[in-house]
Amino acid sequence: MAGYIFKILAHASPKKMFSAVNTVHERSGKNRIGVFFDMLYCAKKYGAGYYDYQIFAFYNLTNKQRATYVTRLISKKFNTFMNDYDYAHFLENKDEFNKLYKDYIGREYVQLQEAGREEVEKFCSSREYIFCKMQDLECGHGCERIKVSDYKSFDELYKYLTDKGFCTIEDNIQQHEALSKLYPNAVNSMRIITALDSKGVAHVLYIVQKMGLGGSIIDNNCLFTPVDPETGKILYPAHSGDTLKGIIYTEHPDTHVKLQGYTIPYVKEAVQMVLKAATLTPQIRYVGWDVAVTANGPEFVEVNEHPGYGFIQFPANTPDKTGIMPDFKKAIKG
Repeated sequence: MAGYIFKILAHASPKKMFSAVNTVHERSGKNRIGVFFDMLYCAKKYGAGYYDYQIFAFYNLTNKQRATYVTRLISKKFNTFMNDYDYAHFLENKDEFNKLYKDYIGREYVQLQEAGREEVEKFCSSREYIFCKMQDLECGHGCERIKVSDYKSFDELYKYLTDKGFCTIEDNIQQHEALSKLYPNAVNSMRIITALDSKGVAHVLYIVQKMGLGGSIIDNNCLFTPVDPETGKILYPAHSGDTLKGIIYTEHPDTHVKLQGYTIPYVKEAVQMVLKAATLTPQIRYVGWDVAVTANGPEFVEVNEHPGYGFIQFPANTPDKTGIMPDFKKAIKG
């Protein structure tokens, strides 16, 4: 045990760890020394780092309850077990993704490395806005929404697009009015997590509705909350993207829409879509699909082969104090 403790301490940030200890002490009233050693115990027993310990409120859980949570170490092992990353380029590369999943992308796009200048000009000239993406980035990094008329000429716009290194320009998604009501400045997508079992059958593990916040044009790291796959209703209050703060929102702070019970349209159709799409790259068995909802139904925004594990395990989302490990095991076995 002593050797393991020294190993943990060697790879940890002492400043962040003791900050987590202090935060847990303030929230729970528990003794700092006791919290510190309980963190080390949970790291060894459950693969939970001090970040997991804090955001999942392990300090309020029994050992039996802790064992139901997917932690950082378990998530890493699960990703490695489920996904052959020699095939990840089909998901990471925007051009390859658009070609493979074209039946599930309900908008027009141009791949800049393949298109001629005239094709790009024709695409831009007929649109008020275009949405631009980088090749191998995800979670909205490097994306820009551009108003075409902001540029004096197409030459100026084309130079910006090519100098910037965008790989794809596409239609700006017009989301369903129910999603715009939640937050109008970003496409508020669902993150739908799927897993292929040992027989190659796809299962939905859970759904999270993401929402933009405070003027952001993307929905990542803003607000998120679980959604019922059957009814499309938001199940719980939303969490802040800054999960360490533990802030809970019963309504969207910008639009003041009450969240719990709010219905997201076309959820069943989105579920059927991802279950079909999940079988196209069977070598990547564990995936997080970002799905937009338009007036005509769901369509893909992008996909993540490292879908994250925390979305649905926060205290406000687990009133029974049970994590998602049982669902993961069930999905794998089929």
